Amino acid sequence: MCRAGGPCLLLALKKPSKMSGLLSVLLHLLLLFKLVAPVTFRHHRYDDLVRTLYKVHNQCPHITRIYTIGRSVQGRLLYVLEFSDYPGTHELLEPEVKYVGNMHGDEVLGRELLLQLSEFLCEEFRNRNERIVQLIQGTRIHILPSMNPDGYEMAAAQGPNTYGYLIGRNNANGVDLNRNFPDLNTYFYYNEKYGGPNHHLPLPDNWKSQVEPETRAVIRWMQSINFVLSANLHGGAVVANYPYDKSLGHRLRSSHRAATTPTPDDKLFQKVHQGIKGMVLDDNNNNLTGAVISVAGINHDVTAGEHGDYFRLLLPGTYSVTATAPGFEPYTEVVTVGPAEPKLINFHLKRSSTQVSSRRRASHGGQGGRVKVQPHIPRKKDTATKQPHRGPA
Repeated sequence: MCRAGGPCLLLALKKPSKMSGLLSVLLHLLLLFKLVAPVTFRHHRYDDLVRTLYKVHNQCPHITRIYTIGRSVQGRLLYVLEFSDYPGTHELLEPEVKYVGNMHGDEVLGRELLLQLSEFLCEEFRNRNERIVQLIQGTRIHILPSMNPDGYEMAAAQGPNTYGYLIGRNNANGVDLNRNFPDLNTYFYYNEKYGGPNHHLPLPDNWKSQVEPETRAVIRWMQSINFVLSANLHGGAVVANYPYDKSLGHRLRSSHRAATTPTPDDKLFQKVHQGIKGMVLDDNNNNLTGAVISVAGINHDVTAGEHGDYFRLLLPGTYSVTATAPGFEPYTEVVTVGPAEPKLINFHLKRSSTQVSSRRRASHGGQGGRVKVQPHIPRKKDTATKQPHRGPA
């Protein structure tokens, strides 16, 4: 479902029996930087959720943006809260993260965690927490607290003294949204066996008629963000608790205690910065949209975005990395990736000899059209209009 570019991290917070490592990371963020105010644990109905998102936005208007990606079956808007020093803008060479919660409407712990995470990021940015300031200045974060607000409201309507197992798990049409995405595995298996693309697979022609409104909204959202993002790290943290369950506070506090000492490798936000990133340019320094970055021995390529930037998530090690683009000679470089900051690797591709010959014939009135060159889009940080990073007030 991704179309072009760099790392996009999606954490779908769903249901649990045991807390996963990814959940530990999210919970760790809520304690790692020592919250300065006590946390209130309570359930948020739909109207409360919307008010909470707008409260965070009003408290941190310069680093947040609220937008909607569609509606549920019953017409509730699906709200997303974005954190960035330039909300609404993809900055070149800056990775992006997506969080999706409450896919099953009756499983609400992820929903509440994402609301707390939103409040935490805003508060700590205002408190000049150095790590949070660096995080927001170097990462674009999208938070969808609830993918299934209709299911949540059905479950919450039971009240505190009633417990109907699985009520609200599905959406208002009775569909499990977690199992409602198009299945592309068959295409992957076929292409792996017989040859074909291993990323950016097109969705089936009839996919829109086969999925629910909430799923359709999320897929379009992922496609719009992922237009510049294709090195995806997807994870699922299975966490559950039910509306009006009085153990919510206990569950969250227990999860907090379990998450206070993760290893450095388990810091989820940092993982999106691990590996290599850079620009793919031609010999005239024009950005090459759609260039493919492949790593020897790894059967998953990534594609440069519309502005020519790419991201490739890699563990520490040494890799042979090749950049290719139609009409250009491929270029391979051996890269050693460390455990800390991503390594900047820019590729400058030379036009192939056949392409050069075609261009010469065209310029002398020969047959064949002129090759269209992607105009250079200056790096945002090099432009005169680029303002300093927004810091806490």
